[in-house]
Amino acid sequence: MIQIQCEALLFDMDGVLINSTPAVARVWARWAIERGLNPEEVVARAHGRPSLTTVKEYLPDADHAAENREVERREIADLEGVVPLPGALDLLSSLPEDRWTIVTSCTRALAEVRIRAAGLPLPKKLVTSNDITNGKPHPDPYLKGASKLGFSPSDCVVLEDVPAGVRSGKAAGAKVIAFTTTVESAVLRQSGADWVLQSCADIALAAPAGRTRRPHHLRSNGKKLTLSLHLPG
Repeated sequence: MIQIQCEALLFDMDGVLINSTPAVARVWARWAIERGLNPEEVVARAHGRPSLTTVKEYLPDADHAAENREVERREIADLEGVVPLPGALDLLSSLPEDRWTIVTSCTRALAEVRIRAAGLPLPKKLVTSNDITNGKPHPDPYLKGASKLGFSPSDCVVLEDVPAGVRSGKAAGAKVIAFTTTVESAVLRQSGADWVLQSCADIALAAPAGRTRRPHHLRSNGKKLTLSLHLPG
């Protein structure tokens, strides 16, 4: 176990807080098959990136906006198996509300639906693909997330599960914790992850001496957050 300090946490959503992998795979595989594409390849490429990026990549001459709306419609409709990942609710509930947010490649509508379906708190300063021009692996999403919370990216820790997200966090100047929920540890380390854990269950907010943890609906006292990381043996 090690301890690290930061001002705020910037969470990716799918694969970090929420298990939506089965739904993502179903939607993108069906979309790919209908368009004569390799479903396994498309599903792998779709993880962790804005859906519009994947649409443009595979159908350069299509009506991108229309295709993206159709993907979003299908993802919003398919919530089977969308559940919180281990430790996600406990970790979010322990954090002051002004010290964390979610930075996702989903659209706002899809993100809100999945967050509610998983029973997780909805952050007030949510960052989605609707808020940025250049998605992951560009640094823009995490630069936006840090800015919304009022901190420098270098004072934040990003939590991710795929190489595109890890590279986005590192490019923004943040430290990155990566989870092995989607790809192997070696791939995450090659992408630049500073620490590789299994899930949010391996992270705990360390309370200052003589104090108990603050409920998530209270604001912070201005001090840095101390996190205990349980590294795999």
